Amino acid sequence: MVNVTHGKLRQGERWPWLFGGIRPVTRTGAVRDALAGITLAAMNVPQALGYARIAGMPVVTGLYTLLLPLAAFAALGSSRYLVVAADSATAAILAGRLSQIAPIASAHYVALAGLVALLTAGCLLLARLFKLGFLADFLSQTLLVGFLTGVGFQVGIAMLGEMLGVTVSSDRTVEQLAQIVRGMPQLHVPTLCVAGAVLTIVFVFNRFAPSLPASLFAVVGSIAASAAFDFSGHGIALIQRVTGGLPAIGLPDVSWREIPQLLPVSASCFLMIVTQSAATARAYASRDNQKHDENTDLVGLSAANAAAAFSGTFVVNGSPTQTAMVERSGGHSQIAQIATAAVVALVLLFLTGPLHYLPRCVLGAIVFTIAVGLIDVRSLRDIRRESPGEFWLALITAATVVVIGVEQGILLAIGLSLLWHVRHSYQPHTAVLVEQSGRWAPTPAVPGAFSGPGLVIFQFGADLFYANVGRFVADVRALVEGADPPVKWLVVDAGAITSIDYSAARVLADLQQDLVRRRIALVLVHTQSSLRADLRRHRLSDVIGTDHIFDTLREALAAISGHRVHVVAATNPVGEQQRGTL
Repeated sequence: MVNVTHGKLRQGERWPWLFGGIRPVTRTGAVRDALAGITLAAMNVPQALGYARIAGMPVVTGLYTLLLPLAAFAALGSSRYLVVAADSATAAILAGRLSQIAPIASAHYVALAGLVALLTAGCLLLARLFKLGFLADFLSQTLLVGFLTGVGFQVGIAMLGEMLGVTVSSDRTVEQLAQIVRGMPQLHVPTLCVAGAVLTIVFVFNRFAPSLPASLFAVVGSIAASAAFDFSGHGIALIQRVTGGLPAIGLPDVSWREIPQLLPVSASCFLMIVTQSAATARAYASRDNQKHDENTDLVGLSAANAAAAFSGTFVVNGSPTQTAMVERSGGHSQIAQIATAAVVALVLLFLTGPLHYLPRCVLGAIVFTIAVGLIDVRSLRDIRRESPGEFWLALITAATVVVIGVEQGILLAIGLSLLWHVRHSYQPHTAVLVEQSGRWAPTPAVPGAFSGPGLVIFQFGADLFYANVGRFVADVRALVEGADPPVKWLVVDAGAITSIDYSAARVLADLQQDLVRRRIALVLVHTQSSLRADLRRHRLSDVIGTDHIFDTLREALAAISGHRVHVVAATNPVGEQQRGTL
């Protein structure tokens, strides 16, 4: 039944996909998120200018990434936390290619950047049509912790140069750290003092008054102090002047013949956006027990990049750092991002003058505190205690992000997640069930283990497929060969086996023939409907015998006790089977 109010469908029911990262809205939550958005704007405005410089774009275009792209994702995305704006990784990818085609920050360069954003939007939309949001499912919680930890170290190290007043020219984290160490003799004390004051303010507020926007106070206070005490005259670097005004709306002024040479950079940006945005949204949704839809997020990301193209700016991405900023500021929905866009619009119209007094070291100190928050020491400690192997995988992922880059770190995380899963499927838990105190308890599946006179109940903890069926057969043969007394009934507890592929089915059929020659009856229990379908498709039901397949262990043992379980002979050429009673 459809709810109707005054003959009309409610807004959320007419367009359930619209503003999914905002609804439901409460007055208290809206006020809290709006304040978080104001704080995010205070921290993000100068940072966006820095991303514009990385991208080789005019600095004002960095502010444009915080207008229409944010609103577009808030309207069409599903993540309540993900902040979609300028990002250092995609900015660097963009500059690396476009700088070879057009002069940095030229009109042609800006137009090409807009076309890259538009092509990236198209790639994201195609990804949604093919439902590629599942890529996020290949990142385990362990490796998400490692990924965010690596991003925290990467961003924190990148900010050290600005906080210390040391010149850093490299965009590689290890080289940045080396340049900082070499530049320590040139450390600028006034810059360090200002950055240290900001760090103290933020950490003290976060410790004793976490509900107050400490970063906002630090930004406003530093701008006022800079204007009053002439920070620039004391050698403290300020951000560049920004030309005010809202962006013009229109298509990039380029020839469509230039598309082929831009497709590789668009594909690289697409890969970065899908993996990094999915990893970030997944991490924060998991941390706060929020639901989100990766495929819906692809639509939001596509719309955000299309908005970037139409508003004269460059590719936008889901940012781990900025998402951490809005969460740390108390934001719990995309209302915070819309508030940020509104504040940025006011800044562009009226406040670009005072913004010039903001010291670069203040921005660096604020981002540094966010980077520290991304390093989840508690989760790493828990992972190490509960699963040392996964702990090392998390550290490898973090190290890859720091040493090589974010994109490589995410790809490695996906690869390691898959390998970790395959490893468990390849070497699953196995056991022989033994009756203890009236219940069946697992014991190691070693030669000589048995469940009763002539009976072995073997438990295999994964689906059977081409890679692990050899392990299954080897374990079975080790249990039945040389057993004393001889094994008469091999019962396979298939509760964890939901499927059998073609290769495993052929090997299992050969095993059944070998068991027949040894006068051993093969019985399957706890078979699920999907497994039974595979057994029928591969004709294993005929080879094993449908009367040897039971729903419960109790039923199988009763059939064995009643001598209703037989040895199924090898299938003859016409498909008939001969039976011999044990």
